Amino acid sequence: MQSKLIQHQTQLRDCKACPEMIGPVITGTPVVSRVMLIGQAPGDREGDIGRPFAWTAGKTLFKWFASQGIDEERFRESVYIASVCRCFPGKKPKGGDRVPNPQEIAQCSEWMSQEFKILKPRLIILVGKLAISQFLPLERLTDVIGLRFEREIEGEQCTLIPLPHPSGASTWHRKEPGISLLNEALNRLGEDPEWQALK
Repeated sequence: MQSKLIQHQTQLRDCKACPEMIGPVITGTPVVSRVMLIGQAPGDREGDIGRPFAWTAGKTLFKWFASQGIDEERFRESVYIASVCRCFPGKKPKGGDRVPNPQEIAQCSEWMSQEFKILKPRLIILVGKLAISQFLPLERLTDVIGLRFEREIEGEQCTLIPLPHPSGASTWHRKEPGISLLNEALNRLGEDPEWQALK
C-alpha cells in the first residue's frame, strides 16, 4: 500500500493543471494510516519548507493535537496529511490568501479521491471552512465545530471531526463560543478509537 502512495505522490507532485496556482505541490509523508487530516491549501511559506502546516498555523494546530496526547513528530509520522488544494493559491489584492476557485478545487479533488481509495481512512480531521464544506453542509462554524459526523466516502464509513482553521489571522478559536467549541472538538478527537490507536 505504501508503494501505491509513493507512486501517487510522485504523480501528484508533477501536476500543473491549475495555471493560477503557485507550486510546488505540497504533500505530507506517504504514511499508511486510517487517520487523515484535510486542510485547505498550503500557505506562502510551505513551498520553501516543503511540508504542510510548517509555519505559524501549524504551530497552533500541533499544540491542539499535543493537548490530546500526540506531538507534532508523532502526528506527522502516523497521520496522512492532505488538503483541498495542494499548491499555494496566491495572495488576494487586499491581503490574505486567495480562496481556490471551484475549478481548481474540482481538479485537485481527483487526487484526494485516489487517496481515499488507497487508504480507506476511518477518521478524518477537517481543518478550516474550505475543507469542512467539501464534506458537510456549512453555514457557520458554530453549527459543526464540537460535533462528530458519520459519512460514507468512496464506499467506506468514516468519522469526520471538524476543527476551525488555526490561522493567526482568525480570532474565531480565540474567543467564545469558539474556545469552548474547539475544546469540545479536541476532546471528541482525543476519545476516538482511531486517535487512541495512534498513541
